[in-house]
Amino acid sequence: MYFASSKRYSQMVYRKCGSSGISLPLISLGLWHNFGNNISLSKIKKILFYAFDKGITHFDLANNYGPPYGSTETNFGKIISKDLKKYRDELIISSKAGYDMWEGPYGEWGSKKHIIASCDQSLKRMKLDYLDIFYSHRFDPNTPLEETVDALESIYRSGKALYIGISSYSSKKTLQIYRILKSKKINLFIHQPSYSLINRWIEKDLIKTIKKLKIGCIVFSPLAQGMLSDKYLKNIPVNSRANDKTSYLDKSLITKRNIKIISELNKLALRRGQTLSQMAIAWTLYNETITSSLVGVKNLSQLKENLKSLDNLYFSKDEIKNINKNAKDGNINIWKQSSSY
Repeated sequence: MYFASSKRYSQMVYRKCGSSGISLPLISLGLWHNFGNNISLSKIKKILFYAFDKGITHFDLANNYGPPYGSTETNFGKIISKDLKKYRDELIISSKAGYDMWEGPYGEWGSKKHIIASCDQSLKRMKLDYLDIFYSHRFDPNTPLEETVDALESIYRSGKALYIGISSYSSKKTLQIYRILKSKKINLFIHQPSYSLINRWIEKDLIKTIKKLKIGCIVFSPLAQGMLSDKYLKNIPVNSRANDKTSYLDKSLITKRNIKIISELNKLALRRGQTLSQMAIAWTLYNETITSSLVGVKNLSQLKENLKSLDNLYFSKDEIKNINKNAKDGNINIWKQSSSY
């Protein structure tokens, strides 16, 4: 039987989520790729338990996380309904809807039909009475934003989710959905965009909008799906995401230009006494408008390395200047379609 560490809250730093009463850990755990049926339940438990023991209270999921779709939520449900059940009130659990989940015209996007059905399915798979955060996973250009909000309002009013979030929305659409929700007396709680040293699209205007609206911001893919590590400094390893056909990291993204950028950043990280991945995560938290950095791992050692990012969150002016000189956008944002409207 699992018993959480009594020191768990002394090992993590927490940051307020916008103007809400909720604080999130600086590092949260995303269960995108490696928590489905491609890993044993015992390995999943080891990762989740270690994360919680280190103060990670936020676990982020979505309806189609796997593989196969839904399996991550099913596995998480087995653990949360037994081993972590007594700690439910200490956890922030989120899910999302909007990307492809089931066949037919209602299996994805932002219709009321899809979003409400997805939320109900997620709750059933995870054996939960409610979610802490429920997200519109992407903007749907073919559904009125009012309809998407109508679905989110229904979920919120019914108590199926305590907070409402959005992911990969542009600054313009973020402002629009914020105002529609506000007219219904619902606060937009958080935005989840992709962001990393080589994927800096939110700096154009989104981060300013998030700060102005006083909502939270949790960034995903801070390691650019593993590119911001020492893996790709020389070549593409056989056992890497770029060689995994089920991964979204295409080899074409690992360009000579990006490798050069990564190499220069690696030199800076070493001078800081960090690995490149540790510096990359720490850098996302340099701007205090960002509430939390969402990491994904495939084993316990990766989680341990990522958590060491918190050992050095300070950046000098010269380091930031050096980073901005070398860390140019690498054109790797595979979610940019959603934020293009």
